[in-house]
Amino acid sequence: MKLLFKPLSLLISVLGGVLAGAIFKQVWKLVAGEEDAPDADDFERTWREILVAAMLQGAIFGLVKAATHRATARSVARATGRWPGDED
Repeated sequence: MKLLFKPLSLLISVLGGVLAGAIFKQVWKLVAGEEDAPDADDFERTWREILVAAMLQGAIFGLVKAATHRATARSVARATGRWPGDED
């Protein structure tokens, strides 16, 4: 079970990170009307801008990570009849 789940989970995590980055970029454009989110060391940006961008990015990445991990586990369970991580 672990031999199947671990590599699949790693691949899905990488793809999820790419997806989360694309979603964040689009949401930031919609919310702030700017192409790029502020960097933490950008002197021209306020604390508020930086912290809101970080909070939004963290929420999106967390949501995508949880959703992709859960979907991968359910797919493995459907394919094998066992939930990943269950004792043998």
